[in-house]
Amino acid sequence: MQGNSMPSPFLLTLILAFLCGIAASASASDRPNVVLIYIDDLGYGDVGAYGCTDIPTPNIDRLAKEGVRCTASYITNPPCCPSRCALMMGQYAQRFGKYGMSRGLPIPEDRPTLAKYMTEQGYATGQIGKWDIGTKLQTPLRVGFMEVAKTPPKKKYSKVELDKMPQAVAKSLKSKGGKSKYFCKDSDGKTIWQTDYDGDMMVDFIERHREEPFFLYWSPEAVHSSNKEVPERLASRTTSPPKRRKLAGAIVSVDDQIGKLLATLEKFDLRENTLIIFTSDNGANGGEGGSSDPYRGGKGAATQQEGWVRVPTIFSWPGNVPQAKQYDELIANFDFYSTIAANTRGVVPSHCDGVDLLPFFRGEQEAPPHEYLFWLNNQPDDAVRRHLIAVRWQDWRLYRKYKKDSWQLFDLKSDPRELKDIATENAELVKELASRHAEWASTLVPLVEVPRIDGEGSAIPTGHGWARAKAGR
Repeated sequence: MQGNSMPSPFLLTLILAFLCGIAASASASDRPNVVLIYIDDLGYGDVGAYGCTDIPTPNIDRLAKEGVRCTASYITNPPCCPSRCALMMGQYAQRFGKYGMSRGLPIPEDRPTLAKYMTEQGYATGQIGKWDIGTKLQTPLRVGFMEVAKTPPKKKYSKVELDKMPQAVAKSLKSKGGKSKYFCKDSDGKTIWQTDYDGDMMVDFIERHREEPFFLYWSPEAVHSSNKEVPERLASRTTSPPKRRKLAGAIVSVDDQIGKLLATLEKFDLRENTLIIFTSDNGANGGEGGSSDPYRGGKGAATQQEGWVRVPTIFSWPGNVPQAKQYDELIANFDFYSTIAANTRGVVPSHCDGVDLLPFFRGEQEAPPHEYLFWLNNQPDDAVRRHLIAVRWQDWRLYRKYKKDSWQLFDLKSDPRELKDIATENAELVKELASRHAEWASTLVPLVEVPRIDGEGSAIPTGHGWARAKAGR
């Protein structure tokens, strides 16, 4: 090329393509992938990183070593259905009238779900596992997800198989027509453990979308009861006592899938560009030996205690969050939406109650993410055991079951099992925290009744492979 002569059109095309390629690569690299893992009924004391010694969870523990382990992470709308609705909407579920289980209550359509938000940001979005959100018409594909893993057909036990089983297990299965809860059939007709199948679907999703930013939400049925079918190959890998041995095996299976996830991300050099959030939808199921240690309570019994609402939570993103850090300030599951939005080049929607947690983890913000967290489970026709009115502030927890009850106050630092009520000797503090709760409650909408929607339907289609949203939805 001499003087001021221009390069040929062909050369210009090559240069432009090269520069566009660099720009596209940079754009992809600063738009992290997100994997949100929401386990069903995993207790605070059932993971190695949180002190569990009888259930091996090396892959979950690795997430903690490569990230931040949160010790005061809360579900403000227990149990399962309200918890998931608050997660997907990024706010207290009472803000749209959900004050208890109220399964089938619509999630609002005047504000985007996390799935819709991520799809609109240009992410490939996928959902695997349990849904339990909104009405039967508000399926994952209708509220923002692009792809949903179909539910594979369940295994059906023969009479011969049932006769060989322990009596209690056989009785439970017979009541369901011999249909398994956790064994399913893959596309080749082979019987496979459902949680293992979920892990394979995670791998498939990542392999297909590895060249674009993706958001994957995995919410397995595990470790929700009943875990009676857990195979010996899983239970034998634990040292758990008989009461919790089956539950322990289910947790081992979950950990195996985390291993598959990490291996796949590393295979495609995506680990350092993927934020993984691992947590549970509410506390441990004590009926199957689940542990909330060092706290008391959990699902089913003692649901007014700390163990029902405090859950294990890990944020893992090498190079972007501190490694092997313990974070002790108050956070809630509605913070996940805000954190994901803020770190995927987006703006946190105005309806969100949460905050971007990463500056707090990095020490860039010294104040706690939330000075107070609140609970108000008082749906009149909900199960009595689920009623809870509570406030958390610093090390203090104030709660009561019903509005007519007296407040109880506990110092969780010195009394994590909430055995000594110290409300009487701290009357001014009780008054202050109760006032804060009343102030928060005044910002909520009234209880909304669950609408009647005729007809049958399933949120997740049955079959193999993926169901996809229709164009334009």
